[in-house]
Amino acid sequence: MGGARRVPNDPERRARIIAAALQVIVEQGVHRTTHRRIAAAADVPLGSLTYYFDDLTAILEEAFNHLYVTWAANVRRDLQAAGTREQATEVLINLICGVGHASPADVTALIEMYSFGNYNEAVRKLLRDWLFVTRESLSQHFSPSTALALDVLLEGWPLQRVFEGRTPDRSLVERTVKAVIAAHEPAESERPRP
Repeated sequence: MGGARRVPNDPERRARIIAAALQVIVEQGVHRTTHRRIAAAADVPLGSLTYYFDDLTAILEEAFNHLYVTWAANVRRDLQAAGTREQATEVLINLICGVGHASPADVTALIEMYSFGNYNEAVRKLLRDWLFVTRESLSQHFSPSTALALDVLLEGWPLQRVFEGRTPDRSLVERTVKAVIAAHEPAESERPRP
């Protein structure tokens, strides 16, 4: 009596709010994301946002955390599944070209995340962690300096895709990735075995 905890009547509501926040961020930008727009996109009462989150910043941080966790898991999974450097190279080319990786909406969300991370330490930490995850995943197949160079291609080319409005030329991506690898890595047969 008197000590009962309130149980939300919609256990999926919090997840819907986070997904809706990302949708609004992509459609409107962080600067135009509001409680009201998120609630409308999630199809929830406006008051439910403050039930789950302290303020708008907390919602934005959680939305960007969701984006980070999803992307990091996908990149890690795909690169870990590659058994050889050639397979890892193919995975990287697919990631850059958007095959199974980043839709234009995903990249727009990432652009907004970078912008917000300039002013928000929690999101800035997520971005640093994201860079670590991709470089660590690439380092399973390439030296740390090559992994860094390849990560720059992985980060930059999708941004070009969004602003140009077209998928990168796969043959150009392939030639560029392979040129970076060839310039910095010994042939796979020459690599020391762990």
